[in-house]
Amino acid sequence: MSSNEQYDKYFLTYTGITLPLQLVNPLDPSETQNRNTYFGANLDAEGRLERVHKVVYGEVELEHRYGYNANGALQWAEIRDDDDEVQRLEFNNAGQRI
Repeated sequence: MSSNEQYDKYFLTYTGITLPLQLVNPLDPSETQNRNTYFGANLDAEGRLERVHKVVYGEVELEHRYGYNANGALQWAEIRDDDDEVQRLEFNNAGQRI
């Protein structure tokens, strides 16, 4: 996937292994011009991560999409890899994977 997307925020990397991704080291949009790899994030109306792209050499290598339940806990996550394979994970009301 080519990345011609506009993102709400940009980051250098992430930390941890839990979902949603914990993006760290914010980047100014202009800083992505000279980077081989960065993460672009879109936020929902509540300011939570809704979509994350890992962009490598201008191509989307990895995509995460997130949905939340009424209490704000993660309800589902879809992870699309560079082969366009999608894995969907479901979570209970407490945000624990089921």
